Amino acid sequence: MLSSDPIDAAGEPPPRAGGHGDALDDLLDRVAEWSPADTHAGVLHLVPVLIERDLPLISRWMNDPAASAFWELSGPQDVAEDHLRTQLAGDGRSVPCVGLLDGTPMSYWEIYRADLDPLARHYPARPHDTGIHLLIGAVADRGRGLGGLLLRAVADLVLAQRPSCARVIAEPDMRNTPSIAAFLTAGFRFSAEVDLPAKRAALMVRDRSLRLLL
Repeated sequence: MLSSDPIDAAGEPPPRAGGHGDALDDLLDRVAEWSPADTHAGVLHLVPVLIERDLPLISRWMNDPAASAFWELSGPQDVAEDHLRTQLAGDGRSVPCVGLLDGTPMSYWEIYRADLDPLARHYPARPHDTGIHLLIGAVADRGRGLGGLLLRAVADLVLAQRPSCARVIAEPDMRNTPSIAAFLTAGFRFSAEVDLPAKRAALMVRDRSLRLLL
């Protein structure tokens, strides 16, 4: 989504539509039903966002200076709410989620169809390419390698739950070196630098065919 993810610090802003209704089943293979992922840090469970439950927490995370520098969703709650509602009211090509680690909300994720996103105009997209964005919410969870660990777990989860997907894609801002380092730690490879409307991004790719080697 013309944006990428934060990792141990923050992430990025995505200008796109996406959703979270019946179309979700067709476009992203029922994210709400995906199994939790076991990691060395605990069990990670992606839970699709509910505005009434999750907005205050997500808005607070977006107002952290490290996050706002890349996501650009700081300010009153309605800023984050508008962003979330755009996805939730869409056609299912983007699903915003809260990441629970051993039951505790600690991260914000966006799972999206990169091949159906405006991003696809800026790189050689393949059918069913799936993109991810990550924001680690709590300051205490940053800077200790958790970003790379969780990114690997979620990328592997995407590949396990979406058999039609051969690649997981991300496009962090080239200035966001902690994010790029986390993707590399997670087994992504640097593919190219791409000029997007709002930034120069590092195109990061995790290939199904290489997932057991990296």
